[in-house]
Amino acid sequence: MILQTPRLILRPWRENDAEALYIYARDPEVGPPAGWPPHTSVENSREIIRTILSAPETYAVCLKESGMPIGSVGLHRNDLACHDDEYELGYWIGKSFWGQGLIPEASREVLRYAFEDLGMSRIWCGHYDGNIKSRRVQEKLGFVYHHTTEGIKLEQLHEIRTGHVMLMTREMWERVTKHA
Repeated sequence: MILQTPRLILRPWRENDAEALYIYARDPEVGPPAGWPPHTSVENSREIIRTILSAPETYAVCLKESGMPIGSVGLHRNDLACHDDEYELGYWIGKSFWGQGLIPEASREVLRYAFEDLGMSRIWCGHYDGNIKSRRVQEKLGFVYHHTTEGIKLEQLHEIRTGHVMLMTREMWERVTKHA
């Protein structure tokens, strides 16, 4: 599946994206706030593409003008989204693209796809304490606070964190899109 927005193409990750992925995912200000360690090499990024980013409904966020991946957005099933009619939204973008509204733009299209094309009823999204940028994206999209979980073990980072969970229902999304 390929999705498009005015500035972006959202497409499946490819192994030959590993060099571009490594450029952004090696930055310690990108992964750790989202709960994953910085990538250590192009080969590490290639392995992440094979094992994680190749999951269904996971997209490389690519600028239309260059076609190169600058981040990722996707819908996932996990402990938050455990029913057939719900997903968790996840995203990140390279630091040099922060503050340009690209992740909200990509996420809006993924939410549209989830609710309209996939028939989802709820989409969850979360952020860890201190990740204000991620919280702001969720607020811009129309997610509302649902609950907080303390004592989350992030094995790869050897940390324990507090996470905040946000929710958007199909009805909330319909209201948000009517006022956009």
